[in-house]
Amino acid sequence: MNKLRTALATAAAAALGLAALAAPAQAAAQPAFLAASQMPPSSTPWTATQIFTGIPENGGVLCAPYKIPAQNTRYREFSTDLDTNGVQVTTVAGTEADAVKLVDTLRGTLAGCGPLLEQQNPGLQAVSASHGKLPVEEGAWVYSLDTADPQIGISDIHLFSVGRDGRTVTLVRWGQMGDLEDAPLTTFRTTTKTAVNKLH
Repeated sequence: MNKLRTALATAAAAALGLAALAAPAQAAAQPAFLAASQMPPSSTPWTATQIFTGIPENGGVLCAPYKIPAQNTRYREFSTDLDTNGVQVTTVAGTEADAVKLVDTLRGTLAGCGPLLEQQNPGLQAVSASHGKLPVEEGAWVYSLDTADPQIGISDIHLFSVGRDGRTVTLVRWGQMGDLEDAPLTTFRTTTKTAVNKLH
């Protein structure tokens, strides 16, 4: 009987040890990303790259290439057979206060993107607009950027969103040739909610 009790105690201790090892692994789980099928519907299917470490060359934000820190940041790019593309950039801040500050910085950058682009590119017409807050986790905010170059005769429309779940901040961008009236604003809101909900 003593041998049986010793064996059971040893097994229990081993189980506790395995649980202790598993807990940090679960705590360190990386935030999940959007799948290609969760981007706004397109006339041709979306494809998604693998998830990369760091930030894209333009930082995922046209007007703020280096607002998102490269540390603890990953991204995935999306594209279709047409000229439609997107990216999701997700970063885990050191503290929740840092995450709040980053969201505020990105929101200010997105809201002022149009005037900044016009200042940097004489002749370019660029209009930024805010499309409100979404009730998901700690909140998400949607913006648009409508640009036109009269000299070249090209217009582009981009939709952006930035959202937060605890210390994790994610930014989603969608873009194609066209105007705001061509943009899937309603379904982009759904994509944004999905992106924030998938973080943890």
